[in-house]
Amino acid sequence: MKIKLTNKESEDVFHDSLCNGLPYLSGYGLSIDYKREEYQKAKSSFIEKNPKRTPCYEDILMEILFVGGNLLLDDSEDPESVISINLNDVHEKVSNTDGKHLLDAIQEQGDAITADCVLQTVFLGDIIYG
Repeated sequence: MKIKLTNKESEDVFHDSLCNGLPYLSGYGLSIDYKREEYQKAKSSFIEKNPKRTPCYEDILMEILFVGGNLLLDDSEDPESVISINLNDVHEKVSNTDGKHLLDAIQEQGDAITADCVLQTVFLGDIIYG
């Protein structure tokens, strides 16, 4: 069963997955990276758009995508392997997540495993670890 999400729904699921799944990625030797100048640009953009909110790390990661930047996935065991995603990838790939995990995420009943599955699907195209 394929679940079709709006761009906003995909963004929300991905944001929640960043909030809950990053520790799982680091457990596999994977880490999220970005260009320093993109991070600073995104942070300024987020603060300008949301002057009364204090951004969390994941807010800035999403803003990197919103302002046209890329998030990188680095593999500590293979430094030559860097995977890059942009906002279009989030819109297209979140809905490729296994139906059970995607439904849990949409219904806000997911956990770290759900988030891990979403992140792996978007970055790697499938569940490789775990």
